[in-house]
Amino acid sequence: MGIFSRLNWFFKQRWEQYSFGVLALILVAICNIIPPKIVGNIVDAVNKQTMSFSYLTLNMAVLLLAAVAGYFLRFLWQKMIYGSSFVLERDLRSQLYTHFMEMDSTFYQKWRTGDLMAHATNDIDAVREVAGAGILTLADSLITGLSMIVAMGMFISWKLTILAIFPLILLAIMANVLGNKIHNAFLKSQGEFSNINNKTQESVVGIKVLKALGQEKEDQVDFDRYVDGNIKANKRSYRLDALFNPLTTLIMGLSYVITIIIGGLAVIHQQMTIGQLVSFITYLAELTWPMFAVGSLFNILERGAASYDRITDLLNEKSSLVQPKKAITPVDNGNIDFEVSKFNYPDDPAPAINNVSFKLGQGQTLGIVGPTGGGKSTIINLLMRDFDLYQGSISVGGNDIRDYNINKYLDKIGYVPQTNFLFSTDVRDNVRFANIDASQQQVEKAAHIADLAKDINNMPEGYDTEVGELGVSLSGGQKQRLAIARAVLSDPKLLILDDSLSAVDAKTEKNIEQRIASDRQNGTTIIAASRLSSVEHADEIIVVDHGTIIEKGTHSELLENKGWYHDTFNLQEKNAAIEGRLKQRG
Repeated sequence: MGIFSRLNWFFKQRWEQYSFGVLALILVAICNIIPPKIVGNIVDAVNKQTMSFSYLTLNMAVLLLAAVAGYFLRFLWQKMIYGSSFVLERDLRSQLYTHFMEMDSTFYQKWRTGDLMAHATNDIDAVREVAGAGILTLADSLITGLSMIVAMGMFISWKLTILAIFPLILLAIMANVLGNKIHNAFLKSQGEFSNINNKTQESVVGIKVLKALGQEKEDQVDFDRYVDGNIKANKRSYRLDALFNPLTTLIMGLSYVITIIIGGLAVIHQQMTIGQLVSFITYLAELTWPMFAVGSLFNILERGAASYDRITDLLNEKSSLVQPKKAITPVDNGNIDFEVSKFNYPDDPAPAINNVSFKLGQGQTLGIVGPTGGGKSTIINLLMRDFDLYQGSISVGGNDIRDYNINKYLDKIGYVPQTNFLFSTDVRDNVRFANIDASQQQVEKAAHIADLAKDINNMPEGYDTEVGELGVSLSGGQKQRLAIARAVLSDPKLLILDDSLSAVDAKTEKNIEQRIASDRQNGTTIIAASRLSSVEHADEIIVVDHGTIIEKGTHSELLENKGWYHDTFNLQEKNAAIEGRLKQRG
């Protein structure tokens, strides 16, 4: 029953609705007391041969009135109790989604996507059942059970009532023994469901890779393993839960035996009428639902408690991002002063950055290059405030970025990551995603800067063309350019391109660079790239390797240094020339 106390915050919000719902259940229980009493009275009237048409008509009218009243009262409790449970579902989903939006990169490294989806769907459904079917089952079983027991004692016999319900003590003992076991079993079951969810999500997203490598059968075997684990966990939970119903049947059968034997003797000795015995047995039959409801109730409560534990654990996760007491909201300019002496990723003791420092004035462009894994993306991650725990400081616009309101800060940044994410909507809405009210003229200007306008005009429906899930209908280069258009549309103070020109040819790359430079004369730009031609025009270029800057300067200065930049640039130029000759021959 602890899950009810843990959801007390919600029940306090909806106390009026739940009060009306429980009141309606009480009135329904009163209505349910009437039919057995009337049946007993009619049986006695028939037995005594005192039945009259008017007496029968009156009793039938009362039965009909009780049925009609019960109908409307049932509608009322369903509206109040089940309606409130869906409000809880809405609130929990909103809390989780807001939490997801506030969490940092460390959180998403720890939790898998499928697991988060399972929390937001299956677990919340289980908790909603507690606030709906759980409250109903608890209140209805208690109210119906108590009302029937009171009616049996008041209208028939307290002695027989006590004897008939005595076996119910066994059910309470059984519930106490199985409670913790069922909770742990459902916790395991929900965890296995998360594993299936994550496996399915991962396989669907990576279906092209699976097919290309011919791993469909192996993946099917792996998926079946997850399904088997889920079935095994569910079998255990339902096996424990299934022990309630047979026990309830046995207990109710024992109560009937006691009633028939003791009640029959009472009728024989004229201590009770046959009609009273019929009424008593009818009341006892009404107790069947509350008894079976106990098993259903434990199923609902333990599954809901296990799911609420999982949701609470998720909501208790804290972001490592710094939350300033008084956040600065405006980012006035794009001046950058990057001074980080040391940074290492969570759970990785090895430093990812060592003594990296550079300054960039508003309107300037910085190029970041270096070997794979050298630290280029780490610098960008810190600028994007994916991580705030580092030694040193990073200032943008004259203020430490950790002093800004993070949402206001990120609003001033245009970011194009290595892996472009496009939404399942049309080209226009993908371009203006950061500013959905942008005009068509603004969208077309952004597409022109990204050298995408001609491609869009050649599409079947132009800017209304649906790009499909994750932009499946577009080429790699088109995806990159669409992401660039989206980033430049909002005219950010700081534009960050993280190896985002790798899928376009050299001519297109030059066009985009020239247009960005022309459009962003007052905007600061950072370009991280593997292809050195992407940063030739930069005001300054830094070469990062093993988390530290090994070279710094302009394109011409770095060529003169004859270091890593010089060697890599010449190698790439030779490779480009070879590829060009091969294309001409082809």
